[in-house]
Amino acid sequence: MSSITPLLYGLFMATIDVIMLGIIKMVNTGAIKNMWWMALPTAVYAFQPWIFLQSLRFETMIVMNLLWDLISDVLVTANGIIYFKEKISSTKMFGVGLSILGIYFMSCEKADAC
Repeated sequence: MSSITPLLYGLFMATIDVIMLGIIKMVNTGAIKNMWWMALPTAVYAFQPWIFLQSLRFETMIVMNLLWDLISDVLVTANGIIYFKEKISSTKMFGVGLSILGIYFMSCEKADAC
């Protein structure tokens, strides 16, 4: 990776996931009672392919998709644990740790740079 830009794009798309999935979770639990709130995640997710398209100017599709997915996995998990008080097993937490390690390796251009 020649710059931090792909990581920032991945973080931006993952942040969208955290917010929109939080809204979906609140509708599901009844914390948000009006189903019309579901229009917001629907509309925002309609724009996410355009953001992804822009990210491809800086990195390959494979790396961008992995960065987005892995960062989203870590942030959504943290949101679930901290804000929604969800619980996960130690085995699943180990998987989250592997995701963090994956983000690190996806951010490296050359093996000797890591």
